[in-house]
Amino acid sequence: MDKENDISLGKSQYANLALTADILIFSISEGNAKTCRNLSEKYFSILLIKRDKEPFKDKWCLPGGFVKKDETLDMAADRILAKETNLHNIYKEQLYTFGNPNRDPRMRVISTSYMALIDKEQLNQNLSDIASWFNIHVHEEENIMEVVLENEEEKIKYILKKELLNKTTNQYKYEIIENENVGFDHSIIIATGISRMKNKIQDTDIIFNMMPEYFTLGELQQIYEVILDKKLLDPAFRRIIADKVEKTDKLVKTGGHRPSVLYKYKK
Repeated sequence: MDKENDISLGKSQYANLALTADILIFSISEGNAKTCRNLSEKYFSILLIKRDKEPFKDKWCLPGGFVKKDETLDMAADRILAKETNLHNIYKEQLYTFGNPNRDPRMRVISTSYMALIDKEQLNQNLSDIASWFNIHVHEEENIMEVVLENEEEKIKYILKKELLNKTTNQYKYEIIENENVGFDHSIIIATGISRMKNKIQDTDIIFNMMPEYFTLGELQQIYEVILDKKLLDPAFRRIIADKVEKTDKLVKTGGHRPSVLYKYKK
């Protein structure tokens, strides 16, 4: 094929594309203690934005935006994170690129998603009126994943079909079965991020990006359990954290218990 025909073919077959960066901002939320002798409940949480314009007006979505022509992907992600949290130098990593041709009704839009982890206590400003933290609850059975996102005012539920693509990496493909309140394909992006977190917290130190500088082992174990969605026996938990934390000389009073020793991340 000569060059002129090649250019002509390109014009007819290759559509103009737009690129967005969508960010899963994960953190830990704290609930009430069940009794005076218990630690406060912990929840794995995500920050969502209620869209105030079409498409998907009034639906909940991930913070995101179009990549500007003079930005790299990382620059766009940092700009979005700063806008939504007023925090800088936040831990983030690329999660996946989503490119279903029909994922955005406006035009062909490719989304590079990022996963960011923060300690909510560092937030020094109120969220905008259209932003809210939702606690994450996941129930999985064979090839079905049910996700419930809940705050004090609203509960969102959606159901996905999951198909294992690669057993060695525990990578899944998701298909929406039921969804009313999450816009675009962000329900799938959220599920992908939850799966990534479950895989990574057992083998990496990623979880400490959501922790305060000092914490008790009980609090740390709670957070592992809410993300993994299972109870951990003490020996299993100790194996996970054996080389990740160090004891300090600080103490804290928790509930009706004796003062607890505080630990910190071993850098």
